[in-house]
Amino acid sequence: MRVAVAADHAGFPLKRLAIDAVTAAGHTPIDLGTDSTDPVDYPDTARAVCEALRRGDVERGVIVCGSGAGVAVAACKFPGIRAVVAHETYTAHQCVEHDDVNVICLGGRVIGPALVAEIIPAFLRASFTGEERHVRRVGKILAIEREFSADHK
Repeated sequence: MRVAVAADHAGFPLKRLAIDAVTAAGHTPIDLGTDSTDPVDYPDTARAVCEALRRGDVERGVIVCGSGAGVAVAACKFPGIRAVVAHETYTAHQCVEHDDVNVICLGGRVIGPALVAEIIPAFLRASFTGEERHVRRVGKILAIEREFSADHK
């Protein structure tokens, strides 16, 4: 699987570890920046990953900012993107299994290297169960997205 990995300046110190975790899990990381701790705007970081997903260049995304929250909020504004903050392994796999999440967001100021090495593989190993109740719930999320999208008006 191809996995987009990006970070803002606050997440940059963990970006290399995220890339290494993707590789160690047997997947291909696509580095979408940033390349230093020079300030950048986290919505731009989220945009890079989401656009790669929407184009079909990658199958999943990993975004790191200071808390994980900012990039998750920004990512969820893109149609077809379901992003969550996960700072432990249960959420990292359960969000894919039940909610068909395609972007995981991590807080570079919240978690350390050991958790990155556990969370990312849990996220990448997981797959959507396709159970009826989960399909129904994701369908409702997609309906909300369509209802409020600019394309719908």
